[in-house]
Amino acid sequence: MMYSFSFIITLIILGGSTLLSGCVAQATYEAEVEKTAQVEASLTSLERDYTLAIAQQEKLVAKNADLQTRLDAALQIQSELSREILRSRADVDRLEKVLSARGAETGAIMTELRQRIETLEKEKQELVRQSEVIQRTREHRLKELQATYDSLVTKMEEEITRGEITISELQGKLTLNLVERILFDSGQATLNAAGEKVIKRLGGVLKSIEDKVIIVEGHTDNVPISPRLKKMYADNWELSAARATNVVRFLQNEIGIDGNRLAASGYGQFRPLASNRTAAGRAQNRRIQIVFAPLELTTVNAE
Repeated sequence: MMYSFSFIITLIILGGSTLLSGCVAQATYEAEVEKTAQVEASLTSLERDYTLAIAQQEKLVAKNADLQTRLDAALQIQSELSREILRSRADVDRLEKVLSARGAETGAIMTELRQRIETLEKEKQELVRQSEVIQRTREHRLKELQATYDSLVTKMEEEITRGEITISELQGKLTLNLVERILFDSGQATLNAAGEKVIKRLGGVLKSIEDKVIIVEGHTDNVPISPRLKKMYADNWELSAARATNVVRFLQNEIGIDGNRLAASGYGQFRPLASNRTAAGRAQNRRIQIVFAPLELTTVNAE
């Protein structure tokens, strides 16, 4: 059986007190008992403090173990970071060597890029200049076109009023449509007297347009050519071409327009303006059409 340290001390004191009980006075005995109680209280307090100290020690040991674990982890991270720093420094050294080696190449590329930018800037300025020239030229041509249109309307006012001539402008191209009856007799390709007068009045304006090619187009309706005319023209195509050619010859020989600026073509019934199902439509389709096109042809002088 195990006894506590305080219990054993109490027995010793009580035993001693018993042996002395016969020898000491009652007052002394009571004093000893009081001392014993005080000693027991002190022992109990010391035992409690000892227990608390043991518990505190255990907590400190546990806390120390946790701190040691954290320290070990921190040391591990520090070691890994040290290795990472070494690798990063090695990478930086390699990168510096690569950049140093490519420095000259990069400088050459930058110089080339600057030169290219300067070249593009000059090309841009040239394009802007050309655009301005083209715009001014276009505006000038539009003014000339408008002047030509106004002049034609003035000279051919009667025919325009009667619907025998129409003038149109599309995308900078001026076109005159002259109905067949004011130029040719029925089934004929030679200009009649009235037709020559009309072309002469037009001729002055046409001759003044020096930067255009004058294209004379012959057009017919879809009615087949008569047997009588087949002796001279195989079909409407040939008739339309013959009429256009005769107008061109008149402009060259009688008006004095340079042949380099003249062209003739026949389209027969294949480019109608109106439906061929009615007499009015067929009358519109039988026409001479004069088109002003940009002067793009060049003349080669033969030796």
